[in-house]
Amino acid sequence: MTKASDMARLAELAQLVLDHRLGRLRGAASELERSQMQIAALNQPSPPTDLEPVTAGKVALSYDRWADQRRAELNLVIARQTADWMEARGNAQTALGRVQALQGLATRLKERR
Repeated sequence: MTKASDMARLAELAQLVLDHRLGRLRGAASELERSQMQIAALNQPSPPTDLEPVTAGKVALSYDRWADQRRAELNLVIARQTADWMEARGNAQTALGRVQALQGLATRLKERR
């Protein structure tokens, strides 16, 4: 094998790794966005209609108590998903750096000829 074919193969493999890591980054971002949308929906309850004021107050208090518990659960999920997203972003950045470095080496190799 020649240096050029070795370099081309390395560049191809590096691009495959980058594509895979970018896919993981998109997946992590999607999961994080979905959880953030769920918590935003909890903050926008629809008011009960056609209820007596006392009953409506009880319903609102029950919802608030449930929503607080759900927000706490979602905040833990969001924290984990944010850490996963940050890790995926770092991995994608590393893979991109490798692709760019290999492209630079390939360019220099071509210039020598």
